[in-house]
Amino acid sequence: MPKYVAFLRGINVGGHNVKMEHLRRLFESQGFSGVETFIASGNVIFDSPVRNAKTLERKIERCLRESLGYEAATFIRSTDEVAAVAAYQPFAGAELEAKGHTLYIAFLADEPPDEAKRRVLALATEFDEFHVAGRELYWLCRQRISDSEVSGAALAKALGAQSTMRNSNTVRRLAAKYS
Repeated sequence: MPKYVAFLRGINVGGHNVKMEHLRRLFESQGFSGVETFIASGNVIFDSPVRNAKTLERKIERCLRESLGYEAATFIRSTDEVAAVAAYQPFAGAELEAKGHTLYIAFLADEPPDEAKRRVLALATEFDEFHVAGRELYWLCRQRISDSEVSGAALAKALGAQSTMRNSNTVRRLAAKYS
């Protein structure tokens, strides 16, 4: 049976606190098995015979909206896809290893159109560099993200779509554990 990772937006941020045990029970109530959470930021690993990620996303979003009372956008990746995202090298190794530099990965529902990609790349600064590959946006931040001139809202506007972002360390740890 396929194993998936659901990257949820809006879990344990902005006053939307959800206990991980509750989140696991919600997924189990939808017929998913092998449900686990990975750190308390909205990463849920589960098994499902359903092979259509869009179908899974809609099902989970509906359940979360009904149970939590707010929208929680959901981005599904298979564990193989998570491994590929973790292994992808959008920037030079020296850039990624430099002190104070952090790579963030934003998960999107669909690959953005070329115009959205151009808008995102135009946000680049001396400290912020972006790369889009498929349904992921990679953000190399050469300072603390809180000091960046680029915000999540600016990225969402440039993309014209929702996303949810994770530190690349989290994605690598997920890949190592579940691939």
